[in-house]
Amino acid sequence: MRAKPSEVSDGLWERIEPLLPRKPRRFRYPGRRPFDDRLALQGILFVLHTGIGWEHLPQELGFGCGMTAWRRLRAWQEAGVWERLHELLLAELHAAGEVEWSRAIVDSSHVQAKKGARKQVQSGRPGPPRQQAASPRRRQRAAARLGR
Repeated sequence: MRAKPSEVSDGLWERIEPLLPRKPRRFRYPGRRPFDDRLALQGILFVLHTGIGWEHLPQELGFGCGMTAWRRLRAWQEAGVWERLHELLLAELHAAGEVEWSRAIVDSSHVQAKKGARKQVQSGRPGPPRQQAASPRRRQRAAARLGR
């Protein structure tokens, strides 16, 4: 039987859990217990797989509130969890000889694609760029156009 796309297997969870940021609870006045990270991840996967809005995540599934899942997704993105997970999985596949690098491609969603050379940063005061002095030939042409 095929697993649901929103279910996180134990093997995958063992790889993901160490990458997640931990926020220590205060000893005094600890507040509400945070929602389980694994269930939040399953909620994120459910929303991304089905395409429903975050606010429409069904409570009956046990994945928590859609806003909680969205906040976790944002926090984990800012903490670099997804990038580290991608690197970890690629390293595991490479070590197992499962990656065929000759068929790999690079696109602008992963690597910046810049046209031409780097733009030089001008030092000095901020403001509009200074005009360069015109070459003597350019000054001659401008004077000829103006009839001087």
